[in-house]
Amino acid sequence: QVQLVESGGGLVQAGGSLRLSCVVSGSIFSINAMGWYRQAPGKQRELVAAITSSGGTNYADSVKGRFTMSRDNPKNAVNLQMNSLKPEDTGVYYCNADALGYSGTYYDPSTPLKKYDAWGQGTQVTVSS
Repeated sequence: QVQLVESGGGLVQAGGSLRLSCVVSGSIFSINAMGWYRQAPGKQRELVAAITSSGGTNYADSVKGRFTMSRDNPKNAVNLQMNSLKPEDTGVYYCNADALGYSGTYYDPSTPLKKYDAWGQGTQVTVSS
């Protein structure tokens, strides 16, 4: 199993900053791309930022220049630094990981790996005007 836990959400005034973190745990063989998504009330979930295993990033046009996603591979973690926040950034932010995992406690090369499209439980970000 692969689990993701987000942290760092909260309430902030417009123009403020927040830093979200996401840690991946479990029987992980490798983690490929990771992403941050958000879902505002009454809207569909949308991609905010993504990062490849080698650190390449891409961002939604609405957050370019304000948000920065980074990755800490040894810790199986990603961060999202959010600056100059706007009320329209309000929503539940979810972390996603494209990962390979294995069954059991220890990796057995004779056992096939399992592909995971794993999600965290989400963290609320509220930006007041």
